[in-house]
Amino acid sequence: MADFRFNEHHQNEVINYMRFARSKRALRLKTIDSCFQDLKDSRLMEETYTVDEVSDMLDGLQVLVRGEVEMELINTAHTNVLLLRQLFSQAEKFYLRLQTDISELENRELLEQVAEFEKTDFKANSKVNQESSKPKLAPLNEGGVSELLQKEISRLQEDNDKMKARLRTLESQAMSALDEKSKAERALKDLQKSQGDQQEIANLEGTVAAIQADFEKTLNASAASQKDLRDSLVSAKHDLLRVQEQLSLAEKELDKKFQQTAAYRNMKEILTKKNEQIKDLRKRLQRYESDE
Repeated sequence: MADFRFNEHHQNEVINYMRFARSKRALRLKTIDSCFQDLKDSRLMEETYTVDEVSDMLDGLQVLVRGEVEMELINTAHTNVLLLRQLFSQAEKFYLRLQTDISELENRELLEQVAEFEKTDFKANSKVNQESSKPKLAPLNEGGVSELLQKEISRLQEDNDKMKARLRTLESQAMSALDEKSKAERALKDLQKSQGDQQEIANLEGTVAAIQADFEKTLNASAASQKDLRDSLVSAKHDLLRVQEQLSLAEKELDKKFQQTAAYRNMKEILTKKNEQIKDLRKRLQRYESDE
């Protein structure tokens, strides 16, 4: 048979919770009773009712009762969750880890013992004054268990201090590693930059060499072109002098040939006669002027 006993402090806490649950349950039962009473007062006014009318009244009553019961069950579940939350929070302060066994919640033997406890011990302690302060989960005071608990707490704190020291060491090593990594990255960037500058200088030197080669090539081509131009100019001058000389000879030859023609001789005779006539007229004019 499972043991269902509490120490004095825990028994008072259980009684407080059962008192709270019983008050909530009584309130919900009163609400359900009022649902039935409202139905009697508002609907049961006639002597006889049809099957449809009775069915309609029962359906409405079912909806109301179902809603009240469901609300009570949901509220009870949520209240239990809040109670467990308080217990777990207080246990964590003393480095305790609580565990629950859901299967025990349907243990009929324990449920019957709870019912018997509610009938006897609950009534016997119903007049006990409630503590005014907020209930807390008190630490265990049974000598051997308390000593073991304190040792476990000390051991855990020592382990925690060791882990903190180890963590600080690892953080220091990590920071050093990060510094080394940063230095290596900067050195790599400087090296890459230096290599990039050297490559750029090599490219510029290659470009300058190419430009110089093109310039020399252009200069040589220009010198050869100037020489060709000078030679062409001298040749052109020689050709011009030769042509001029040939033209002068041709003019002389042409003049000579023209003088040998009949037309030239006739023209020369006519000019000679005209010159003689002019001379004669000038003589006459001089004599005439002298007579005047």
